[in-house]
Amino acid sequence: MLRPRGTLAPLLHGRANGLGALRLLLAATVVVSHVFPLGWGHPDPLWHWSGGQTDLGKSAVLGFFALSGFVITESARRLPPGRFVWHRALRIVPGLCGSLLFSAVVLMPALYWWQHGTLGGFWSRPDGPLSYLTSLGSGTPTTGWDVSGVIAGGVRAGTNFDGSLNGALWSLKYELLCYLVAGLLAALGLLRRRLPVAVAALALWLLIATGAADLPPGVPPAGGPGVALPLLGQVTFHLAANLGLAFLLGGALRLYAERIPVDDALALAAALTAAGSARWGGFAEFGLPALVYLLFWAAAVLPRRWRAVGSRRDYSYGVYIFGFPVEQALALVGGARYGPFGFLAGALGATGLLAALSWHLVEAPALRLRSWTPGPPRPAAGREPRPAPRPTQEPKPPEVTSS
Repeated sequence: MLRPRGTLAPLLHGRANGLGALRLLLAATVVVSHVFPLGWGHPDPLWHWSGGQTDLGKSAVLGFFALSGFVITESARRLPPGRFVWHRALRIVPGLCGSLLFSAVVLMPALYWWQHGTLGGFWSRPDGPLSYLTSLGSGTPTTGWDVSGVIAGGVRAGTNFDGSLNGALWSLKYELLCYLVAGLLAALGLLRRRLPVAVAALALWLLIATGAADLPPGVPPAGGPGVALPLLGQVTFHLAANLGLAFLLGGALRLYAERIPVDDALALAAALTAAGSARWGGFAEFGLPALVYLLFWAAAVLPRRWRAVGSRRDYSYGVYIFGFPVEQALALVGGARYGPFGFLAGALGATGLLAALSWHLVEAPALRLRSWTPGPPRPAAGREPRPAPRPTQEPKPPEVTSS
């Protein structure tokens, strides 16, 4: 029976909520989506069904950004700017570096040996592992990045259909951009009031809905006009707009959480709107806001046993950053012969194992440093610290007052 359940604020209060389970589900959805283009060279079924507006993976990424907007907005409001940046860096960078290192010095050498029966020439090539690892400083190792021609060899052999080792990393620079915007809004005091975020989300929605500024709706493949930003590399306007809208909608829901109803009837209407707009048009204008509401409704109504998922062990980020290279490796060694379900089972199993290792060995130890603060500078070796000056007179005892 459809019924109202209250508001978002009490239902998503604390760490034991449904957001962790949804993050893991969305990460797994990205892996499912990549089965089709990486294993067989064609988009997943939602791409054709929606008329090229979106696919499973891109819809999941939009959901990621909405959930991130909800969580990051609260973090930016609560923490000082320096601490906020430190927390975000600890959550993103160690796991990403671990993924790059594993891909470059473990996975790619193994696949190179599979192709050539030797590692001769692997380490010394101009496009070798060192080039891949250092690419993070000049942009992001996404489309077009390979290691010693391993993936290119798979493309020539007809086993692989994408030339990048980890094309899923394309969204990280947009997420970092959203973090920077959230931090800037907090530093300016604009997150203390709810209206600025809601107005920004509405303005961005109007730009997309009206076609102003030549922003195509939906999340099409990377490309189009944009701007090159330091450390982030090339950022395209249409991707920044659509992903930014999802992030701002999540942030607005956080700021208005006490007033946002969690209602089954609204969730049903949102599901019908998302499905209908994906099928017949208008997904970015109507389907995206509906999808965002549907996600938070699901997070609020999930059974209690699911609310502990991700509260202590969050494997979702690891699934996202390891899924693509795992699927590329499976495709290269002929995993497509087992069909979509066999390919997917192998991809989810290997990715889940790597995500767990990444969490326990890299991500969780890094997050323990969240409270770390640099200590006072120590005196140089061999130099005695200068003694503190003595007071010229004895300090007066404190006055005693009656209570």
